[in-house]
Amino acid sequence: MTTTKAVAELDRVVIRFAGDSGDGMQLTGDRFTEATAAFGNDLATLPDYPAEIRAPAGSLAGVSGFQIHFSNEEITMPGDAPDVLVAMNPAALRSNVGDLPPGGTLIVNEDAFSERNMERVGYTTNPLDDGSLAAYTVFRLPLTSMTTKAVEGLEISKKDAERTKNMFALGLMSWMYGRPTESTEEWVATKFASKPAIKEANLRAFRTGWNFGETTEIFASSYVVRPQKAEPGTYRNISGNTALAYGLVAASRLSGLPLFLGSYPITPASDILHELSKHKNFGVRTFQAEDEIAAAASALGAAFGGSLAVTTTAGPGVALKAETISLAVSVELPMVIVNIQRGGPSTGLPTKTEQSDLFQAMYGRHGESPIPIVAAYSPSDCFDAAIEACRIATKYRTPVFLLSDGFLANGAEPWLLPQAESLPDLTVRFTTTPNHGDEFWPFLRDPETLARPWAVPGTPGLMHRIGGIEKADGTGHISYDPANHQLMSELRRDKVAGIANDIPPLSVDDPSGNARLLVLGWGSTWGSIRAACRKARAHGVDVAQAHLRHLNPFPANTGDVLRSYDRVLVPEMNLGQLSTMVRSTFLVDAQGLNKIMGRPFTAAEIAERIEEMAR
Repeated sequence: MTTTKAVAELDRVVIRFAGDSGDGMQLTGDRFTEATAAFGNDLATLPDYPAEIRAPAGSLAGVSGFQIHFSNEEITMPGDAPDVLVAMNPAALRSNVGDLPPGGTLIVNEDAFSERNMERVGYTTNPLDDGSLAAYTVFRLPLTSMTTKAVEGLEISKKDAERTKNMFALGLMSWMYGRPTESTEEWVATKFASKPAIKEANLRAFRTGWNFGETTEIFASSYVVRPQKAEPGTYRNISGNTALAYGLVAASRLSGLPLFLGSYPITPASDILHELSKHKNFGVRTFQAEDEIAAAASALGAAFGGSLAVTTTAGPGVALKAETISLAVSVELPMVIVNIQRGGPSTGLPTKTEQSDLFQAMYGRHGESPIPIVAAYSPSDCFDAAIEACRIATKYRTPVFLLSDGFLANGAEPWLLPQAESLPDLTVRFTTTPNHGDEFWPFLRDPETLARPWAVPGTPGLMHRIGGIEKADGTGHISYDPANHQLMSELRRDKVAGIANDIPPLSVDDPSGNARLLVLGWGSTWGSIRAACRKARAHGVDVAQAHLRHLNPFPANTGDVLRSYDRVLVPEMNLGQLSTMVRSTFLVDAQGLNKIMGRPFTAAEIAERIEEMAR
């Protein structure tokens, strides 16, 4: 396919595909993303799934969206607002047009604007005719009818013919922004290899969309966003959940331990179970349990048996796993609890993102039961965060929380594959001989880490008691002695606190060195904060940024960093959980910027608060 029209060059573009949940918007976005990654642009994506599995067709509740931001420079977030909105029906238009800035491009499937479809979402007049869209550059196209015309003659149903309109839209947008077409055509050919008519229909729709853009007089030009000048190496496009799964597999290989995942399906964590189930060749064992409690218990049992044990879930599942997690604290066995956070409480907003489980990870258990907490900050960073959580768990013999969220889990970005030699050594050495004379003491601690020995069941001479009742220091015998309980509680606390000496110090991005305002974040707010700081600096504001990967314990220099600035701003997708912890721990007047709308922060929201506080 060759282009003959004028081509305009752009630095960056944000496109949002929106339609009914049956319109294939996620697939369309995924394919556009893969082509963009292959082209060499930096990118960030934001899939937006409807919360209802079977929402009525054409309803506002059933709208599915996919936003991609791509550029010839580094980007860290999927964009504040779309430059281009592709709306496949009235519901998609009504749900998303408010985010499109004046002058933005709107591509609308006019075939879907029947009276019934418009009434269903509250339109009393046709927005394509009543002037309400005058602020935008509107292209009203009969996408459905053009698609069905393109696939005439194939032995497929009318419904299947109409379903391919997403491929028409993908072909049109691929032409408009110079995306390579070969990978998409290869994907279609492979995906539908067993259904020749469906394969041909999708290929025809895709090619027709591309050719329509090239031949119609509606579009005067196409656009190109040049590839990014990136660090040399091998890249692949990756989502947060996939990166996290790969990180767990890598940690298994680095530690020499078989990986065991005990899990119960829950949005948005299920993809990790799906991905890990594909890797039995690496010694991965996945177990889909009957409920969250069984999933956690199976993982803890696997840890007792000498495996790298993981359980994955979201906030509601953590609540059910709490007793088993407390048991893991008591028996001091390594176990990684992955919480892909979502909107709550209860079922809440199951397909929307939130950061509201920090307090749950920190305090959501009975008794004094401290647990280290690690948080990933980008989709590709989920790989490194998973390895770090496994490192801490195995070295210190403790359960560890690994926090991600729906934004990171489903979002994607290019990932530079690391060199194997750059990854840390996680080698685990089990205890194989008695450690106290002729006896084995299961709670005789390493003087540096305070970790207890890890002995695989069945090792000759190392029989020991395990369970939730308090154990005596050293011997591991059941103990109801008050002084011993005080000692064991303090030892478990001190073991976690001591991890602060084994993690990197908190680093600060302060280009001028003169900033008096620090923006402190954790988790998935990193990209939005970074973009906001750049925006504020471009407006002449001196502002510093620091981001926490380790939330319990905090890096050893955290207090010194915070106290070196006059003001501290903490943007969070909750009602102020980190800011509360910072204020109580360091007695710093941290100010929160809080958002719990199921969506990540925009850079503009944070930049506005930065400029207010810097005045």
